[in-house]
Amino acid sequence: MLESYHVSYDSKVNQADNLIEVGKGPECTAIGDPRYSMCQLALKGLPAEIYETSWDLIMVDAPTGYYDEAPGRMTAIYTAGMMARNRERAGETDVFVHDVNREVEDKFSKAFLCEGYIKKQEGRLRHFVIPSYRDGSESNRPFCP
Repeated sequence: MLESYHVSYDSKVNQADNLIEVGKGPECTAIGDPRYSMCQLALKGLPAEIYETSWDLIMVDAPTGYYDEAPGRMTAIYTAGMMARNRERAGETDVFVHDVNREVEDKFSKAFLCEGYIKKQEGRLRHFVIPSYRDGSESNRPFCP
């Protein structure tokens, strides 16, 4: 069975440089449910079941991101990382980002999924393994290793 949802994005690729700086702020590095985040990068309009699922795998291959006025994947990458860190079940989430040959996907995946969590890259596909931060160590664990 496959379910899909329409997502509206408020960002554009030409805003990426500003958004990566915004993402370094404390409101964006605080681990928590993206629905209630004060971070401009957090996608907040998804159905509740998306946020409440302990995902084993998340694939970021949308929205369009190859021209300046396109929505870009900045918020999708950031939100995937937060959902992985915020999963209720102990364990790890495999996050895959496609098109990492492009500047935005490369920079945002390294910044918000963290270079230290890269497991492998094959061509334009980068694989991250992100642990749950809800194991009691979240106050001691940095955003990126």
